[in-house]
Amino acid sequence: MGLGEEDGKAARAAAGPLAASCTDSVIRLAPAALRLPLLLEALEEPGPESCVEPALALLEQLVRAGGLAELLWEQCEPRAGGPCADVLLGLLVGLPDRVGNRLRGRAPGALLPRGYFALLGGAVLQALRRLAGSLRGGSDCSVSFVSQVVGKVCVHGGQKEILGVLVPQLTELTQSDCIWQRICWRLVESVPDRWMEAVLLGFVQSAPGADALSRLLGNLVVKNKKAQFVMTQKLLLLQYGYTTAVLQNVLGYLSLDNLRRALLIKVLQELLETWGSSSAVRHSPVEQQLYISKAILICLSHLKESEIESCRQELLTNMMAGVKCHLDSSLPQIRRLGMIVAESVSVRINTDGPVLKFQYEEDNETQELKSLLVEAPQHGVVASLADNRNERAEAALPGELEAVEKPQTATQGVPEEESDTELDSDDDLVPYDMSEDKEIKSTKAPVYIRDCIEVLTGSDDVHKWDATIKALEGLIRKNPAATREVSVELAKILLHVEEKSCIEGFAVLRQKAQVAVLTTDPIPVAQYLTSQFYSLNYSLRQRMDILDVLVLAAQEMSSPKFYGKNKPSNAQKPCIQLLPESSSSKGWRQIVDERIKSKTRRFAKGQSQAETDAGPNEFNSVAGHFFFPLIQNFDRPLSTFDLLGEDHFVLGRLVHTLAILMYLAASAVVVTPMGKALLEFVWALRFHTDAYVRQGLLSCISSVLLSVPAAHLLEDVAEVLVETRCWLADVVEKDPDGDCRRLALQNLLLMENLKKKLETAPS
Repeated sequence: MGLGEEDGKAARAAAGPLAASCTDSVIRLAPAALRLPLLLEALEEPGPESCVEPALALLEQLVRAGGLAELLWEQCEPRAGGPCADVLLGLLVGLPDRVGNRLRGRAPGALLPRGYFALLGGAVLQALRRLAGSLRGGSDCSVSFVSQVVGKVCVHGGQKEILGVLVPQLTELTQSDCIWQRICWRLVESVPDRWMEAVLLGFVQSAPGADALSRLLGNLVVKNKKAQFVMTQKLLLLQYGYTTAVLQNVLGYLSLDNLRRALLIKVLQELLETWGSSSAVRHSPVEQQLYISKAILICLSHLKESEIESCRQELLTNMMAGVKCHLDSSLPQIRRLGMIVAESVSVRINTDGPVLKFQYEEDNETQELKSLLVEAPQHGVVASLADNRNERAEAALPGELEAVEKPQTATQGVPEEESDTELDSDDDLVPYDMSEDKEIKSTKAPVYIRDCIEVLTGSDDVHKWDATIKALEGLIRKNPAATREVSVELAKILLHVEEKSCIEGFAVLRQKAQVAVLTTDPIPVAQYLTSQFYSLNYSLRQRMDILDVLVLAAQEMSSPKFYGKNKPSNAQKPCIQLLPESSSSKGWRQIVDERIKSKTRRFAKGQSQAETDAGPNEFNSVAGHFFFPLIQNFDRPLSTFDLLGEDHFVLGRLVHTLAILMYLAASAVVVTPMGKALLEFVWALRFHTDAYVRQGLLSCISSVLLSVPAAHLLEDVAEVLVETRCWLADVVEKDPDGDCRRLALQNLLLMENLKKKLETAPS
């Protein structure tokens, strides 16, 4: 029944008259394997479209009326393999393309890709039903050709359509029928290796659960090396765009058979090894690290205690290495992922001993990750495996489950009167007599700056110390002349002062006082702070405090100061955030939006607002004192401080600080030298491995483009800008961090706008 050479000649001989008069009788006389080639050849005959309408109608009838199912069934019957089976396969899969090329998009819906591949899926199902009936009758059949059709369609782009029909039906048919299970296993096993990946991806995305996937694939992952690579390597370690449901399907499938569980343990070890690699943490995007973290937690939910015991030491080693890598990251999300995964691994490998516990912010992502530790129940699985999974689910997070259950059980069924009685059970205790107690009068704060210095440096009176730190900012702003006399000494004290009591908001009060000192006497205080940033024997926290104070003071000094009675009540300072916790580029986008808004002209009717008198920008005259000392010594490692080494988090803060100082100095005299120095600084660090540092460098580029006049950029740094443009294009294409790619694209747009502005400017 195959399509041999003689049949092929007959098809070509019949194609000529068929093109002229395509009748039902011709189609009926032709074998099923010849109908499709005859019709397609007739359809492709040259001439007007009206001449091919009969062939098109018969082709649509063939597709809709079960002709494809008959063709597929003929290929399943026992026969000698025909040499033209590949030709028939190409015609089946390429039919929508052939019809579309001939009719140029005016093909009926059944012959368009979406409709055709769905109908082809139905034909495959009909052929498999006939094959199942034949097997029940004792006849032998081959499913190889059908497997090739499914594989080639999936590669050709019809994966969703054909498997959307096949997978739900096969899932239902394989629930209680071993013959259908054998058919489905052989269907997937017979797919050629070059198409296996596309078929597997379609199955794992379409299957309603791991138990269904196990029935559909059987032990394919053990028998086929290509399938094993796709399921255990590519889906888990090389790609990361799939949903959590896909991960649960893949890892649940590996856990549902003893032959496959060895692969599950191997997968967990490889995932933890990747998770604990410092190179992977630095160079992988956040999305991929979240994906790997989810896979690790799902693996842990499937493992038995005996399996964990067999690789406990290796899991512990990888966990400790991974915790260090993640906690060293500058990105908050990466650090939190490290904490969650480390806690989860610790709970599973130390069931009887102490476990790791971190403090982090709870959000939807955190709750989802923790929920993955409790394995979802699988339906239709062997009872013993189900019982084992229930035991693992109960042991996954015993502490958290008890914490949730205990408050509920404690409050259920307890009448209000009984609870009051229990609370009043200690009536025999005599209350302490407080009738003669007197309220302690609040301590008066110092009224002179020098008195504040004495209290902060030598007083042991806690109440007086609290009152001083609360009143210090106001005293500094009210007495600028007295502050300037001791400004550097006061800045030194505030940089080193430590909290003596549990005063609320101590860090904020100290920071406000530091900003007040810096804005009151900017040059000497800025020189002191910038020199201390690179000095020995300072903690990283103190160095970051210096950067924060410099930025906040620069913001305050660059803000317009209004005079007179017409000061607007809604006047706001520029809203610039140095280090937002959720996304390091959020504040920078806010800066750009404000700058664009300031450059936009709006025309509106109505009464105009009264003009306000604004004072001079105080930051312009001192911008160089804030900026240049910070950029000079970044590449000189100290015994306790190495910006280019392990202290890359502080380097990221420094880079973001320089970007904001550059932006705030937009109208300063030294803005051009600042921009040139900042571009050289960026160029030296452009290939830094830390994503947060690269985000700051790209923010620096935006700051230079927004602040330095276009004419000065063209005169002084034209060659640097050309090289920077090439680097930005490379970042857009290759950087693993999404924020870096967005910032680089934003800079390219700014450069394009700058170019247009220069071209349209009058000469």
